Amino acid sequence: MGEKSSTDMIHGNLDLLVLSALADERKYGYLIQQSLAAASAGMVHVQAGTLYPLLHRLEAEKLVRSSWDHSTGRKRKWYELTPAGRKRLTHQADQWQQYAECMSRMLRGALGSALSPAGGTL
Repeated sequence: MGEKSSTDMIHGNLDLLVLSALADERKYGYLIQQSLAAASAGMVHVQAGTLYPLLHRLEAEKLVRSSWDHSTGRKRKWYELTPAGRKRLTHQADQWQQYAECMSRMLRGALGSALSPAGGTL
């Protein structure tokens, strides 16, 4: 996949990806970045200059809440989902799952014909 296409797809789903990274536990920014990179096998690299404005917007929309904590020896701002954020995550994840299933159905024929000896190439 071309780099631009991959980047566009990722940026179009950043809200969902960040909400998903916070689904199980609260995290500070660097942990969110690491979670996204690990879960995506390195495909998702969100820069701090993109992540923090996104987190601030999600907080303004009351989808996440933040709190300062320095119990780890360093003052960090931790983010966690609100009930509204969890509801949004569930709704967007369901929509994305339906979209992915649709794309899989649509591409199955195209990929099958591209791989068969009698079929043309894409």
